[in-house]
Amino acid sequence: MPDINDERIISSMQNLADGDAENTLRPKYMRDYIGQEKVKKNLGVCIEAAKLRGEPLDHVLLYGPPGLGKTTLSHIIANEMGAHIWITSGPAIEKAGDLASIISNLNENDVLFIDEIHRLNRSVEEILYPAMEEYVLDIIVGKGPGARSIRVPLPRFTLIGATTRAGMLTSPLRDRFGIIFRLEMYTPEELKRITKRSAALLNISIDESAADEISGRSRGTPRIANRLLKRVRDFADVEGTKVISERLASKALYAMGVDALGLDATDRNILETMIEKFNGGPVGLETIAAASGEESNTVEDVYEPYLMQLGFITRTPRGRVCLKTAYKHLGKPVPQDKDERQFDFFNEPNKE
Repeated sequence: MPDINDERIISSMQNLADGDAENTLRPKYMRDYIGQEKVKKNLGVCIEAAKLRGEPLDHVLLYGPPGLGKTTLSHIIANEMGAHIWITSGPAIEKAGDLASIISNLNENDVLFIDEIHRLNRSVEEILYPAMEEYVLDIIVGKGPGARSIRVPLPRFTLIGATTRAGMLTSPLRDRFGIIFRLEMYTPEELKRITKRSAALLNISIDESAADEISGRSRGTPRIANRLLKRVRDFADVEGTKVISERLASKALYAMGVDALGLDATDRNILETMIEKFNGGPVGLETIAAASGEESNTVEDVYEPYLMQLGFITRTPRGRVCLKTAYKHLGKPVPQDKDERQFDFFNEPNKE
């Protein structure tokens, strides 16, 4: 069964439709990377210091929501260090032997990038510990009483781990990273700059107001901004224009069902279900899922986080509640017979 994220134009997860275009739009060096200013500044110091000492960069852990540039940043690190990068992912490394074969082929100062590193199994992690700390590979030869351990030296390398769920990393693995950065959501102005840069790389002109339209609906995520830009470009090509105007961008985004805040039809359906069928809540997750025709884990993991970031819904001990901002966004009146405390309980002062 396909992942629901693969079908959503505003999903922050990478999908097959992104293809090679995402690689084309990726910046190659730190000077071209837009946003994450604090991370760029501190990481730049670490890279420069490592180059001055003639050493590989310390192991790096990048975490944060999908689509914010963790993979891009890993490629930039390799380019800035003048190193070759090897790319794999946690789910792809099924056995300890798989990882051993990868790291045994590394050269001095190479970069090994492991995406979704929190999904490594425990036996694979055990191989990583001495490789990260002492640059050695412990191999067990033989079985039973005759088994013996052989320690194979490894070239010094940099491991870059990326994860969307830092809390799922084991403490021993997390503690072995010397450099840890969290990537933050992007501001509309940063997304606008990214949109204009991507448009230039795609050889199409874009108006300032059109870039504002796209960046404002991108959920703070560069991957979504680039995906929306490519779809708007399709509309421009069909209309035979070489310039993306505000009118064209609005028309295209409306046709794709993406509203001014980046909500799609399913996001709005969930809000309307809560408001129209359950008077805005409180209502349980399973009830929302059944009434909206979605799986409960899909509602909780895919749709709910962004709605909570916008302040449209909140969780209470009694269930989910739609807040005033959700009513206003959908153009629906706030019921007068409801207790206002339902909407404002999270802002109440501490009475203790």
